[in-house]
Amino acid sequence: MFKRKKRMVLAASVMLLAVALSGCGEEKSGGSLPKEVTIGYQVIPNAELFVKTQGLAEKAFPDTKINWKQFDSGRDVNTAVASGSIDLGLAGSVPVSIGIANKLAYKVYFLHDIIGDAESLAVRNASEIKGVKDLEGKKVATPFGSTAHFSLLSALKLGGVDLQKVTVLDLQPQDILAAWQRKDIDAAFVWNPVLAKLTADDGSVVISAKTLSEQGAITADVGIVRDKFAKDYPDFVKQYVGVLDDAVEEYRAHPDTVAEALAPVLSTDKDDALAQTKQLIWLTSEEQADAKYLGAEKDKSGFADVLKQTGEFLVEQKQIQSAPELSVYQEAILR
Repeated sequence: MFKRKKRMVLAASVMLLAVALSGCGEEKSGGSLPKEVTIGYQVIPNAELFVKTQGLAEKAFPDTKINWKQFDSGRDVNTAVASGSIDLGLAGSVPVSIGIANKLAYKVYFLHDIIGDAESLAVRNASEIKGVKDLEGKKVATPFGSTAHFSLLSALKLGGVDLQKVTVLDLQPQDILAAWQRKDIDAAFVWNPVLAKLTADDGSVVISAKTLSEQGAITADVGIVRDKFAKDYPDFVKQYVGVLDDAVEEYRAHPDTVAEALAPVLSTDKDDALAQTKQLIWLTSEEQADAKYLGAEKDKSGFADVLKQTGEFLVEQKQIQSAPELSVYQEAILR
């Protein structure tokens, strides 16, 4: 998996110039650690956000410059990977399924969290929406191509709702919050911390990603790494996973301390931050090696099955033209 390709001297020079312009860390600093790395993250209460806020990656890699680049959705992360402007990134299982279907050159190296109640359908109390069926004739916002979008479409399908009778708007999380405050929308399927702000402002949850996962519509936040970076710097990827594992263990041992560290970046207090973290399932890499998750063997990966099923659903919903074979999703998991 980590076999290095031979390059002509001229091609290498061109690549180094492109890297310098893009800001990604491809120049080696001895061994197999880069001098610079760019990590695309999202403000989601999981282990990577804790690593970022506490500077744990900087401590683990003192000779590597760590650049953190914030994104609002996995769709934008896919675009960044395609342009070569990040080395590692976090995207939902839906945009990752789309990325693999579109042959983006990256691999899944970690599951940052399994999404539970952290993504839900919030409805305005004044709208009198009591269930998914009541969304007919209403305006519902969600970031297209996201796990929340997938969950919304799944909820509508499972609820027997005609999609043509619902006005579904493509808005990023912060735009959803603004539209909610203006009373331009009746409901939104979105994640924390915006979800918590909607429910605090005359909102209630009708259905969550956790409920939908119990009906087969599983979603997760996924760590992806560019193929070339993974091949050039396998030690960095392995050691970074170790940093994430340490963060997961710290959360399990001291949840209040972790919540207190996350609260400022989530724009909330410690108690609410802790409530938000509990709505996600944090797993160590050892736990993710279980066959029901990433798996230790290529043909035994429950998550590859999830990505394939997600792709087929997106084809059915006309979100993508086609989904590749299961083997393609299996090959896209780094081991």
